[in-house]
Amino acid sequence: MNAIDALVVSLAKLPGIGKKSASRLAYHILENDRSYAQALARQLDALHDAIRRCSLCGSWTERDPCPICSDPARDSTLICVVARPLDIRVIEESREFRGRFHVLGGLIAPLDGVGPDDLALNTLMQRVQSNNVREVIIALNPTVEGDTTALYLQKILQNTGAEITRLASGLPVGGDLEYTDRLTLARSFRGRVKM
Repeated sequence: MNAIDALVVSLAKLPGIGKKSASRLAYHILENDRSYAQALARQLDALHDAIRRCSLCGSWTERDPCPICSDPARDSTLICVVARPLDIRVIEESREFRGRFHVLGGLIAPLDGVGPDDLALNTLMQRVQSNNVREVIIALNPTVEGDTTALYLQKILQNTGAEITRLASGLPVGGDLEYTDRLTLARSFRGRVKM
């Protein structure tokens, strides 16, 4: 396998990138100035040294706590639960939510060997109980795994005194928060329902 083929194989492992897209990316890198490839390599190499998990919400950040958790203007009594840090970015782009976030680190998926113990549920419970949280918004993808996780969250949070809501059905069933447009996401937040 030559160097281009090896790069194509590596790039094709990225989510949403097939073999054709990986080939286009590899040739784009090759056709650009060498300094472009070197800068890209340095940025990739430095990524794990510069970024870490926020100790409060579990999102990726350069400083701990992250800018959202340390923002005094955000409503600390309102927590939006998401599966992945990328979901925070999507929700933030809607400019509809002014509370705090909590990243579970995945969804309950027994067939994939992911159970409740594999998610950041204990830290969520601690945050809800110790911060006088009045509402927990469950913003998980409307899939079998997302629904299973949402029902589990409802069960473990029901006696905390916080209202448990879920984003309204404006999100397409089987869809992904990452691909949802701003308007649909904004309407989903405004139309969220109590579980």
